[in-house]
Amino acid sequence: MINLRNLTLRRGSSVLLNAVNWTIFHKQRIGIIGANGCGKTSLFSLLLGELQADAGDLDLPPQLKLSHVAQETAASDQSALDYVLAGDSELRHLQQALTHAEQQNDGQHIALLHARMGEIDAYTAPARAAQLLAGLSFSQEEQQQPVHTFSGGWRVRLNLARALMCRSDVLLLDEPTNHLDLDAVLWLENWLMHYPGTLLLISHDRDFLDHVVDHIVHIDQQQLTLYTGDYSTFEKQRAMNLMLQQAAYEKQQKHVAHLQSFINRFRAKASKARQAQSRMKALERMETVTAVHAKSPFQFHFKIPNKCPNPLISLQDADIAYDDHIVLRALNLNIAPEERIALIGPNGAGKTSLMKLLAGALAPSQGVRTTGAGLKIGYFAQHQIDYLNLNATPLEHLRELAPDTKEQLLRTFLGSFGFTENRTFETVNHFSGGEKSRLALALIIWQRPNLLLLDEPTNHLDMEMRHALCLALQEYEGAMIIVSHDRFLLRSTVDQLMLVADGELAPFPGDLQDYEKWLFNYRKQREKSLSSDTKGPTVSRKAQRQLDAQQREARRPLINAIKKLESQLEHLKEALQALEIQLANPALYEEHNKSELQHCLLQQADLKKQLLATEEAWLQASEQL
Repeated sequence: MINLRNLTLRRGSSVLLNAVNWTIFHKQRIGIIGANGCGKTSLFSLLLGELQADAGDLDLPPQLKLSHVAQETAASDQSALDYVLAGDSELRHLQQALTHAEQQNDGQHIALLHARMGEIDAYTAPARAAQLLAGLSFSQEEQQQPVHTFSGGWRVRLNLARALMCRSDVLLLDEPTNHLDLDAVLWLENWLMHYPGTLLLISHDRDFLDHVVDHIVHIDQQQLTLYTGDYSTFEKQRAMNLMLQQAAYEKQQKHVAHLQSFINRFRAKASKARQAQSRMKALERMETVTAVHAKSPFQFHFKIPNKCPNPLISLQDADIAYDDHIVLRALNLNIAPEERIALIGPNGAGKTSLMKLLAGALAPSQGVRTTGAGLKIGYFAQHQIDYLNLNATPLEHLRELAPDTKEQLLRTFLGSFGFTENRTFETVNHFSGGEKSRLALALIIWQRPNLLLLDEPTNHLDMEMRHALCLALQEYEGAMIIVSHDRFLLRSTVDQLMLVADGELAPFPGDLQDYEKWLFNYRKQREKSLSSDTKGPTVSRKAQRQLDAQQREARRPLINAIKKLESQLEHLKEALQALEIQLANPALYEEHNKSELQHCLLQQADLKKQLLATEEAWLQASEQL
């Protein structure tokens, strides 16, 4: 159990949590939500010991093992696989200790270390690390590449895999779906559903929360409120609480007005002074019910485009290629006004490349891209925030686009995106990722595009901003093409799914649930095709019989070897079982049996080594067969 008792937490002069009480129980799966800047990440820093409480107590069991995603990744020459394996710190410690024990020829220590490595499944660790990397879309070749060769987004994935590799009691994940595409999000969702420890998850992806958590903690006005259930259940409970709170507030205001009226009328009269004083004290003692602030701070709308040519963009037999590698071929697409398309497909299929081609940031290697007269594109790239001028303010960014517009109009527009008062005049380098994303969207919307190209627009955005973006996109009267891992956003705003896979673009006939099934089958088929040999040309029956006979002859030594290895495995398992029965005898651990115990432990370690080597030989022979 983790306990927060009357805990207050500050960052600078800001109070993030004020006298909160919260108990986290073993195996709870908790989603932590709240507006940007409310203290979610600071709460994680507190649990990790990076921050100290300003008041109150944090009870954290000393033996508790916490795992979290590191913010930085060193530009290491280590391979991606080794980097992820290092996430299991105990395994690395045992390996180093084993090397030292072997150098010292310390047989007893070697045996104990091998026993512990068996307990933590150390021998399967490389396979488990490879599975984590494959789930996060690293190919086998990429798993062997040095860490320094990966870009920032892929290093975030490496840190996530490393955190998942750590055998932990509590897993802290802060926006883990940022920088992931939809297929990686679906894989992570499935992995977390089977995580055996306590999960604390900061996320603004409501579908992800619905599938992974069983409790929601809402941070609001310096307080923590715990709700039982997933995010959808929280929304219903929160709405009901707000309604009750508003009713209580309105009732209380009537009572306050009545008391204040009495005080104002009678405080000067001697005969009523005592009663007026008592009512003044009652008013002071009354616990104030805070008025509901359910209204979103973000309320913006797309202006109607000035002109919408038809088609907006046309692709005719267009290919996308990098050097000699064709990513997508023979693309034929006409984008008409008011079309609302989501691009879906496995990682690396070419969705972002297609968006670049449509935006004009990439030229077709073959074929034609034609644009309509009056086309105005609003392109939000995956790393759009990197193009902002860090030394300029939001007002200066917008004034660059509209030098002749009155400042008050510009400030009003920025205010609809949450940039109010002094924030309008602060330089962007002080902004969070969410604030930078909001500013980038504001600049796009100001330009009144008739075609929106949005590549992962919800990264870093909180729930309120995502909701406001959904509403604005639903009202938008231009055409839109979007790539996003936010399934709620896709369901709310698009009419058509288009699949990018195997070098082609085609309409997808189902919905997002059908796509999840398609993706599962696609992965299975891909794994099967990678593991199977390419089929040869068709041959005659006689030739086929001869070929079968040759194959049987070639397989016979392997079959015999497998039978022999299976027999060895059986004997080794029996010997190991008998030895473990012997080791279970308490008398063996008495002082006068010390040498026999050491002999048994060495024998156990040797049998485990033999068993592992025989299993590997059996696997290799089976794969060959």
